[in-house]
Amino acid sequence: MALKKLLGGIVLLGAVGAGAFLFITRPERLTAETWAAAGDPDLVNGERIFHAGGCVSCHAAPGAPDDQKLVLAGGLSLKSPFGTFHAPNISPDETAGIGAWTLAEFGDAMRRGTGRDGEHLYPSFPYASYARMTVKDVNDLYGYLKTLPKSANVAPGHDLPFPFNIRLALGGWKFLYLNEDPRVTLADADETVKRGQYLVEGPGHCGECHTPRDLLGGLKVDQWLAGGPNPEGEGRIPNITPAEGGFGSWSAGDIASYLETGFTPDFDSVGGSMVSVQKNMAQLPKEDREAIAAYLKAVPAH
Repeated sequence: MALKKLLGGIVLLGAVGAGAFLFITRPERLTAETWAAAGDPDLVNGERIFHAGGCVSCHAAPGAPDDQKLVLAGGLSLKSPFGTFHAPNISPDETAGIGAWTLAEFGDAMRRGTGRDGEHLYPSFPYASYARMTVKDVNDLYGYLKTLPKSANVAPGHDLPFPFNIRLALGGWKFLYLNEDPRVTLADADETVKRGQYLVEGPGHCGECHTPRDLLGGLKVDQWLAGGPNPEGEGRIPNITPAEGGFGSWSAGDIASYLETGFTPDFDSVGGSMVSVQKNMAQLPKEDREAIAAYLKAVPAH
């Protein structure tokens, strides 16, 4: 009898603990008031944020020619240690894309990783970076996306083995890694560096590739932008801190020029996955590229 009571107590405690965990890590939404006060979108700024975020790099159809890059049909395969993710259609198509979404639904996906149906989204969509975006920029971006061509393409679902196909576990991942804190603290940063920090840590999500990850796929922020293995399995993503072997020998002007032209100070050219990133950065105003460069020279060397 005593053993049965003990086992019953353990089961009860386990059930209570599991329930508490699921409650604490449930998908989160921002308040309706957050988006109600956003106002009409600024489409010029929305296009600016669109390029800063490199949306076409993942959401244009694989191999799409330049004149089709703004058709965000999805379908790109993103390989990872956890399985293969497929970028969704985010065109304004009402059925295959996000045309029927509200701003609040789009904003919750961007800043909280919560899907339209209240499900956890996988962090292959870099909402852990987008969480730092302002309401204005999210609103402006969504307004701009609605002006782009529609696509009826239905992107394939993710191909993930057990247990990574269990979305409930993502609540624990968010509990550990999803926050709005700055990735690094920079003392006496001027407005240019602060703008660069926002672009790199927020919409630009540069750390998602340039920062090493732990076994759970979370960023090792103590090695911010220090480079690491390519998450898709081939080669390494470079260190872009001011360290030797990173941007140590580059001036801020060199970095800004590289983002605009694709040429390094020794006249080598951009390659690999950075090609599409550089093309996006070239669309930004000069002051944004200069801000990014100033921030990259200000972060700690690793």
